[in-house]
Parts: sequence; structure tokens; C-alpha cells
Amino acid sequence: MSDSLNSPATPPTPGDPVRPARAKGAPRFPDGPRADPAGSHFERRIRSFQPRRSRVTAGQADALRRLWPKWGLDIDGQRVIDPAELFGNDRPVVLEIGFGMGEATARMAAGDPDTNILAVDVHTPGQGNLLGLADRGGLTNVRVGNGDAIILLREMLRPDSLDGLRVYFPDPWPKKRHHKRRLIQPEFLTLAATRLKPGALLHCATDWEPYAEQMLDVLTAHPDFENTQPDGGFAPRPEFRPLTRFEGQGLDKGHVVNDLLFRRVPHRQDG
Repeated sequence: MSDSLNSPATPPTPGDPVRPARAKGAPRFPDGPRADPAGSHFERRIRSFQPRRSRVTAGQADALRRLWPKWGLDIDGQRVIDPAELFGNDRPVVLEIGFGMGEATARMAAGDPDTNILAVDVHTPGQGNLLGLADRGGLTNVRVGNGDAIILLREMLRPDSLDGLRVYFPDPWPKKRHHKRRLIQPEFLTLAATRLKPGALLHCATDWEPYAEQMLDVLTAHPDFENTQPDGGFAPRPEFRPLTRFEGQGLDKGHVVNDLLFRRVPHRQDG
């Protein structure tokens, strides 16, 4: 066995970027997304998401280093954000909770450049991937949030600040003892309703049929939302939600994907 401390380092390949050495324990992206932006400022509660740790590619790391200071938002719960300041304009803002690797988000942003998308996730590779897609596509209407969407809604957004909310393929938490972790619950809808403008669209999609049925039941029963479908059921996939590669693979295997399109009803005091 060779002594790695005394072995010569492998010389860099010509053209490779030279990166400074990182001290042990130092953050990989000093100006990038923080590991736990809200820290211990807020009560611990049942989380609807499971943080995932996976390898960040060189391209994703580059996007995080270059673009996070410009297009990233750590959800720390310590300030109220102004969407017009965040995006540099006063166009409509849609919040997307959980965007995976960001391919669908980037396609929706490209297809509707007059709508701003605040996309929130806790997956660092996905954050880097979406930033890279936005950069390569010239998409200035995307901002990437890092952290807990509940804290964002409750602490950092003003009432009536959102023109839409998208929740695509959230974790179904299939085991019965974990159902309480599912995001689409009455308490979440009550909070979301305070941040959505009257008439704003709440769009959910899932390929887990029992969760789809629960979503439909919970949304139908909630007084702040009404189904856009006259029959009170699921909706056809709207053209603005692209069919992702993974969704297509699931459909090929016989999976059923259900879309739910509900509108925020006028505030009770508005009649």
C-alpha cells in the first residue's frame, strides 16, 4: 500500500479548471445554498419532505457557484421577501414546491416567459441542475429556493402574493403510518390559501392513485378552494405541464397520473 500523504498528486488535465483546496469541514459552496437555512429558529414539526444526498456533478457545482448568489434564495424565515425585487419585475409569480431535477420547471418557464417561477426544493443536485438549465436557456424568470416551503409560505411571503401554486409528484409516503407526512393536508391548504390571490390556480399531480384520491377529498372539502372540473373529479393534464421523461416511462408501464386543478375562491370577507 502506498503512502497517500507522500504520493505525488495526479497532475491536472490541460484545460481543467483549477479549484482551490477546501479545508475539512468547510462548505463546498460558501456562497451557495445552506445545509439548514432556517436552523433552529422554528419549531420542529413533521416534515413532508425527505432530504436527499447525492453526488453533485461538475456542471451542477459550477452553476451553484456562479448563479446561486444571483438566482438563489435560502429559506431562513428571517425576512419577508418582495417578489418584484426578487425577480426584478412585477409579473405574476407561481410557487412550485418540489421540482426534482428541474427539467419540467425549465420547460414551463421557457413556454411562459411572462410568468415568474419560484421553485423550491431541498435537493442540491437538482438546484444546481435547474440553475444550469435556466442559464443555458436564457430563462430570467426562474428563482431557486432552498429549504422548507412551509416556512417560506408562513414567514416570508405576504398575503395574496402568489398567482399560482404547483405541487407535482410529491412524496406519497405510501405507508399508512407516514400519511401524516403528506404535504396536501387541510392545514397546508389553509396556509397556502392566505398567500394565493383570489382566482389563483392550485395544480397538483401524482402517479400514486391512493394519494390522488386523498388530494381530491381534501381539496374538495376545503372551503378556500373549488374544483375547476364541472364533474368535481380529476383534470386532464394541461398543456403547460410538460410530460417528463420519468412520467412517460411510468405511463408506458401502465401507471396512472392524475392532475388536480383547483382555484382559490374569493376571500370570505370579499363575498
